[in-house]
Amino acid sequence: MDILKGIPVSPGIVIGKAFILDPEDIKIPRTTIEEADIPKEIARFEDALTRTRAQILEIQERIGREMGAEHSDIFTAHVLVLEDRMLIEEVIRDLKTKRQAVEHIFMEVLKRYGNAFSKIDDEYLRERVSDIQDVGKRVLHNLIGSERFNLANLNDEVVVFAYDLSPSDTATMHRERVVGFATDIGGRTSHTAIMARSLEIPAVVGLGDATQKVQSDDPVIVDGNHGLVIIQPDAPTLEKYIRARGRFEDFVRTLDKFKELPARTTDGHEVTLAANIELPDEIPHCISHGAQGIGLYRTEYFYMNRVDLPSEDEHFEAYRNVAEKVKPHPVIIRTLDLGGDKFLSSLEVPREMNPFLGWRAIRFCLARPDIFKVQLRAILRAAVHGKLKLMYPMISGLEELRQANQILSEAKEALRREGKEFDEHIEVGAMIEIPSAALTADVLAKESAFFSIGSNDLIQYSLAVDRVNEKIAYLYEPAHPAILKLIKNVIDAGHRNKIWVGMCGEMGGDPVLAVILLGLGLDEYSMSPVIIPEIKKVIRSISLKEAQEIALKSLELTTGAQIRSFVRERIKHILPEVLGEEG
Repeated sequence: MDILKGIPVSPGIVIGKAFILDPEDIKIPRTTIEEADIPKEIARFEDALTRTRAQILEIQERIGREMGAEHSDIFTAHVLVLEDRMLIEEVIRDLKTKRQAVEHIFMEVLKRYGNAFSKIDDEYLRERVSDIQDVGKRVLHNLIGSERFNLANLNDEVVVFAYDLSPSDTATMHRERVVGFATDIGGRTSHTAIMARSLEIPAVVGLGDATQKVQSDDPVIVDGNHGLVIIQPDAPTLEKYIRARGRFEDFVRTLDKFKELPARTTDGHEVTLAANIELPDEIPHCISHGAQGIGLYRTEYFYMNRVDLPSEDEHFEAYRNVAEKVKPHPVIIRTLDLGGDKFLSSLEVPREMNPFLGWRAIRFCLARPDIFKVQLRAILRAAVHGKLKLMYPMISGLEELRQANQILSEAKEALRREGKEFDEHIEVGAMIEIPSAALTADVLAKESAFFSIGSNDLIQYSLAVDRVNEKIAYLYEPAHPAILKLIKNVIDAGHRNKIWVGMCGEMGGDPVLAVILLGLGLDEYSMSPVIIPEIKKVIRSISLKEAQEIALKSLELTTGAQIRSFVRERIKHILPEVLGEEG
């Protein structure tokens, strides 16, 4: 029996037989061509792009019909890769200068794009490298005339094991045949993870070498609650997990009743549970899971996969759409969080030695007010159509907050002169994701309408841990005493200055940490929509007084492991199916 530990990305327990999806290792020979062959190679390339586009649109249409627009939009990004003029022109330019067969040229360009994405600081954007690889493989198959294996052709119920699952693999797999999956690589924000949660298929990613340890048809258990994969379980383990699976399925059925209920503790204290989104089409999914608004609307995706900048009207239409769909609940728009190595457009932003600490987010916006003002004007105008709020990312101190607000004032004044309608009194908040901001929260709170704690980056910067570096992943600990003390300082500073404090990072979606945050006084949690009913059950099953006692005791403990163990023991009665014994 082998027990492997990975990242839990979709809850649930599944017991089944392993199916190993072999990675596609497409062999492309380096074939030299004559100059006279270049037009023919360009024509082959264009034909492959056209056929690939048709295949992707067919998948997109089917996914939209079966799963909804919020999932079919994954493939909009794939189409944009195919239409990326820089990529196409780079292939044609290299084809002319290097005079090699177009499939080899395309594969080399694809590698360069993949390497660029893999170095991006933002986890969500970095994991979009799978989109590029997915599209690239499809184009290469069309160039060399081979067929891709399709998970839709499975005949038996299986647990899929793969080095990674591409968006196409996940979208085309047979829903009734694939009962769970496990991958060697991946993170919480990969498309594989997002679709697993949406399909409510138990999944564990980031297992390292699972595909090397499992054999086809091996009996396996995937525990998506605790991030465990058990290969060839012995009889007692199998029996234990059969019972645990039954308890969890009963528990999931009970969550439905929580969707429409307020997030109110047993002694009457109420908090807000909101959702994080990237695209407006995700809103129906948020509403159906009981979200009380949008706590984080990421906007950088307007700028990706294009060579021009989005216009004010493009921004305005998108924000107005979201405001109207979500009202009367609020929508918090995070202003542009791009810059440095994230800008894959025609702006020619120079590469940096350390983009983690570089020219990005609010720093980029303050240096380029021409770009920043376009977005601010659109947000101000759209805010009259609903309840929009805006917040600045990566604020490190009061000077940046004041500079950003000065540019906002200039945008307001310009709209007044033009006679355009806008929200004069829009709420403006700061994201607290840098230790300097957390430590000076008392100062920032005096000039902010609210705080939103970006826990993912706050943890990364505070503990000096690259959260996707597998060698030091064990050091990325949200329950670290230093992190809890920083968060307490932010919440206390906000409340002393009579502003509310929310969180839009992964911490709020963890039942153990959600209890601590409740006890520390967090006012709003924003998370993936599918997690909301579970966190709502947690909050409705505990008193504020008990949560405060738990938080106070947690602050006295000295390690993250001690804190987690203590809190799990105290709240086992709330979620026994999730917080029960691991392994």
